[in-house]
Amino acid sequence: MSKIDIKTRDGSCPSHIYRPAGTGPWPAVIVYMDALAIRPAMLELGERLATHGYFVLLPDLFYRVGPYEPMDPKVIFSNPEKRKVMMEKLFPSASSSNVMSDTRAFLDFLAAQPDVKQGGIGTTGYCMGGRLSLIAAGTYPDSIAAAASYHGGNIANDAPDSPHLLAPKMKARVYVAGAIEDQSFPDDMKARLEKALTDAGVDHKIETYPARHGWVFPDFPVYDAAASERHWQSMLALFDSTLKR
Repeated sequence: MSKIDIKTRDGSCPSHIYRPAGTGPWPAVIVYMDALAIRPAMLELGERLATHGYFVLLPDLFYRVGPYEPMDPKVIFSNPEKRKVMMEKLFPSASSSNVMSDTRAFLDFLAAQPDVKQGGIGTTGYCMGGRLSLIAAGTYPDSIAAAASYHGGNIANDAPDSPHLLAPKMKARVYVAGAIEDQSFPDDMKARLEKALTDAGVDHKIETYPARHGWVFPDFPVYDAAASERHWQSMLALFDSTLKR
């Protein structure tokens, strides 16, 4: 793993880079973090994904606010003041328009790396990152060949930047996994997303896991080991069949 700063429109975005063992070039994947930002569990995901043969870029999407305290899910969910900082300061800084501007810089960075395989890249994201992963697929359709979203929220709502509205522009293969009893991705939203992707002819699959919102990461109170492994299997199946061809 190495750390770099990627120059963006609004400053420098600290990012982690993971390369597989051996020599490339390798297909690239951008990982969009969840709202609890870069922390050991997120770093472990980047490292594990690289072991499967992917050049992984994990950017800190909250860089616009400057230095901030590392976030522990167990503390955030029990401390109203810390949760307020996340919701009112950090989270708004990673708006879809901001992150899509950043993504242009991420794509340019990847295109300039000699050990990155040229052609389509993959994206995956969690919670807010799941939403961003889908928006990226619709914003940069000529660059993104595969996009995954895990317990992504508000991905087919009435907001003008809802990901489902970008379905007609998507060329990527799309995989979406939601959770049961998830207020941020209820059944009617799932149906709306399904219709949008189907009507647009997007190659996609949407599933609902018998788990709770946030199940992927072991530092979350709702972590579900079986569902987390299912997430790995589905993500690798998507990327292997699309990016390694």
